[in-house]
Order: sequence, then C-alpha cells, then structure tokens
Amino acid sequence: QVQLVESGGGLVQAGGSMTLSCAASGLTFSNYAMGWFRQAPGKERDFAAAINWSGGSTYYADSVKGRFTISRDNAKNTLYLQMNSLKPEDTAVYYCAADPLPPKYGSTWRGSGHGMTYWGRGTQVTVSS
Repeated sequence: QVQLVESGGGLVQAGGSMTLSCAASGLTFSNYAMGWFRQAPGKERDFAAAINWSGGSTYYADSVKGRFTISRDNAKNTLYLQMNSLKPEDTAVYYCAADPLPPKYGSTWRGSGHGMTYWGRGTQVTVSS
C-alpha cells in the first residue's frame, strides 16, 4: 500500500521559513517524479513545485519561484519543500504527490493535478501577517 505522509506544517509569521517533508512508502521512490500542490481556502488546488526522479531537474510555479526549493533524498524515500520569505497568500493545505513522469514529460502536473498517481493527505501551512 502506497503512503505519502506530509509533515512540517504549522503557523509562521510572514517573512519566515518552514520546511515540509513527505515520507513515501510502498513504492519505488526513485521511479517517481515528486511534487507539491497546494490549496488555499476557497480556491482550487494548484501546482507549486516538482522534481524529477533523480533530483536533477526542478519545476516551480511562478508564484513560488525564488522563494521555495524542492529537493529529495532517494535513500530516505523523502521529499522536501523549503519555503522562505513566506507570505500570507502562501497559506494553504500542501499536498505531496507522485507520478511516473515529471512535468517535462507529463501533463498531469498541470492545473489541479487531476490524474496524479498518488497523493498525500496534506499538511496545513498558515502564514500570519
């Protein structure tokens, strides 16, 4: 049974930093591109960041580019999202997701990520102003 379990969410002040983790089990982690989507209150779920199988290529939404860094440790089956210079508009539930193909090759990463192979349950990030 595949499980993606997010952790590291919570409350942070604007301008602060936070690191999310996603622990994966039940799958061959290095065979999957991994990423993060987020859903703000009252809004659709949106793509935030993704990383390919080896970690050699990363992809970011314009809204987080330059502030967020995605990384992975294939030896630990763990995905990370380092978030800096956080803004109130970053407040959202952050979901970890996995798919065989990274954004360069697969369209499932577009929009709300409909069709992604696996999802975590999400972790809440709240940025206070």
